[in-house]
Amino acid sequence: MMRSERQELVIAELKRQLWLAVPLSSVGILQYILQTISIMFVGHLGTLPLSGASMATSFASVTGFTLLMGITSALDTFCGQSNGAEQYHMLGIHMQRAMIVVSIVSVFLAIIWANTKQILVVMHQDKAISKEAGSYALFLIPSLFAYGPLQCILKFLQTQNIVLPMVITSGIAALLHTLLCWLLVFEFKLGSKGAAISNSICYWVNVLLISLYVKFSSTCKQTWTGFSKRALQDLFVFLRLAIPSALMVCLKVWTFELMVLMSGLLPNPVIETSVLSICLNTFGLAWMIPFGCSCAVSIRVSNELGGGNPNGASLAVRVALSISFIAALFMVLSMILARKVWGHLYSDDKQVIRYVSAMMPILAISSFLDAIQSTLSGVLAGCGWQKIGAYVNLGSFYVVGVPCAVVLAFFVHMHAMGLWLGIISAFIVQTSLYIIFTIRSNWEEEAKKAQSRVERSTTTPNTTTLRDSISPSQKLEQIP
Repeated sequence: MMRSERQELVIAELKRQLWLAVPLSSVGILQYILQTISIMFVGHLGTLPLSGASMATSFASVTGFTLLMGITSALDTFCGQSNGAEQYHMLGIHMQRAMIVVSIVSVFLAIIWANTKQILVVMHQDKAISKEAGSYALFLIPSLFAYGPLQCILKFLQTQNIVLPMVITSGIAALLHTLLCWLLVFEFKLGSKGAAISNSICYWVNVLLISLYVKFSSTCKQTWTGFSKRALQDLFVFLRLAIPSALMVCLKVWTFELMVLMSGLLPNPVIETSVLSICLNTFGLAWMIPFGCSCAVSIRVSNELGGGNPNGASLAVRVALSISFIAALFMVLSMILARKVWGHLYSDDKQVIRYVSAMMPILAISSFLDAIQSTLSGVLAGCGWQKIGAYVNLGSFYVVGVPCAVVLAFFVHMHAMGLWLGIISAFIVQTSLYIIFTIRSNWEEEAKKAQSRVERSTTTPNTTTLRDSISPSQKLEQIP
């Protein structure tokens, strides 16, 4: 292949990924900002409400949101590869299958959330903070049943390269949340409970808006053919990929939330918990930029592998890593420049503001490493390597990261800074292992595996279930 042709391919791939990554990062930010806005409003009620809401948000992420996001990330593989193989009708069936699973799981998670206060007290958290967290989590429960289906629909759309409607509906939800938070927290005097109620309302508004788009838009005509009984079949096939997908995501995110819980065991737990929670929210907000790159490369790799194009998948990986490196440098610079003013957005406490400022350079380093590993995580999801990702994350964070964090925070007495340095050590190991697996991958072999997976998912056990997946309009067209 001539040099000019290679350049054209690289430029075309760059355009495709930026077209996906920028809107998807915006969607991630707009969705994540719901929790951030809540914390910001509650933070101005006082240090104790801030600590309680932060603890509840962390607990909800550990036991609910992260798990549901991990389960639905299996759709990156199933929907992405089916779309690449032009088996469009299977995307809707995969989405319905995922919705069934997350809805069942949400029932059990709601029971856990209803007992947040008691669970935190048993974990030796401060009783005053636990009481605030329990009240906040109780009013977050309705959002749990909206979050899972929302993630399924978003995966369904993004694997088809449909991203603009996601940005619009997420933007509407974020704007509505800002207004509702102000009204419920300050005007109606509901305090921190008002922020949780607003969260739940806005998640359901987002689900309604994006569902209406899928139902009535011509762009989803081939992929959404109505509800199908086939979604009830092969649930265990879905779970075989969904469980390692969930573990891959959860094992990483649970480490961050564990840091917040451990901060409650440090001297002056109210300050330490508040600062670490602010850092966690800041890190999560910054992560939405590499999140977009991760989703983009996952879509591109899964589409190319499903379509039997290993060279295209390999090119997508190289372009994605280049984009993520540049984005990571941008995040580092932004965090360093904003380090002295960022704490003011969350708290009026001068001690908290100074502490956050000292933490920002460490946050910048961890964000740089996370940008690279997030992109590589997207590659794993696009290939269906979630089981590998789960093992790597288990070793990186729980064999290396958590022990380092405990030693630095409690024995070297570095407190919150020591906890975060433990996270950085895990990122170094995780990123190194991901790079090794990606370099050693055989893309031709992966393309064959992807096509085999698509063929297995489209095989129907009998004629009745096949007919069931066809829309009424398609049935009429088949009548002679």
